[in-house]
Amino acid sequence: MIPEHVLNRKGARSLKDLNPEVLEYLNKGLIETANLMEWLAVDQMKLLQSVLRDLGKLDWYDSFYEAISAQKKPSANSNTKIIGIMFLQLTNDNSILNYLSKHCSDVPRCWATYWAGIKEDDIAVRLNTIKPYAADSHFGVREVAIFASKEAIVANLDKAIHILSDWTSSTDENIRRYAVETTRPMGVWTKKIDALKENPEKGIRLLEPLKSDSSKYVRDSVGNWLNDASKTQPGWVRTICDRWERESTTKETQYILKKALRSINK
Repeated sequence: MIPEHVLNRKGARSLKDLNPEVLEYLNKGLIETANLMEWLAVDQMKLLQSVLRDLGKLDWYDSFYEAISAQKKPSANSNTKIIGIMFLQLTNDNSILNYLSKHCSDVPRCWATYWAGIKEDDIAVRLNTIKPYAADSHFGVREVAIFASKEAIVANLDKAIHILSDWTSSTDENIRRYAVETTRPMGVWTKKIDALKENPEKGIRLLEPLKSDSSKYVRDSVGNWLNDASKTQPGWVRTICDRWERESTTKETQYILKKALRSINK
């Protein structure tokens, strides 16, 4: 049984504040990370050893270790990606992918996200495959879903936008947010989309249905998308915001407009 004080923690604000007891549970894969600081603190190789032991695949460990050790600048993000890719290279056993994707720890689910997303070449198939991970209950898995699909979206932008435009009507706020966040022209920690920096109008069909969304999570993404676009096409963003202000008087739209115009109104 996991102690209540561990289950109900808020998450450490710095590495020095991280409870060693919590870290032990994290490295054994018995609990999810509570925030980014905990996610960064997880020893993924220790956790991987535990996972491979459960799978009866400890003989794979050396392959993962060599791939991780070969990095020039290792990071939590790069380790996650490499482990996911290595699983893809070592096996096509869907029962293992299923095990990872349903793991109680969010970190193995992140590995599964890379594995599931990268193995598909066709953009329609890739997006369909990544969708459950984009809807995951954990913030880390949802972000990795973006990392695992962003390059394919950039390479197949028009088709991806066509597919994602249907996702904006999802009842799941995580899916609606993914449709916007993964196509942000500049984004955070992800590849920029030059075609949308130059012509943000391409993405308006993703934004329009969400201009008064009930979810702050989605509204933040819409506002940030427009703020990204304002760095290269401020006139276009101003025109969109002026129109939305006329068409929608809701507090939700006002929230988006303030976020969208923050760089223009500095």
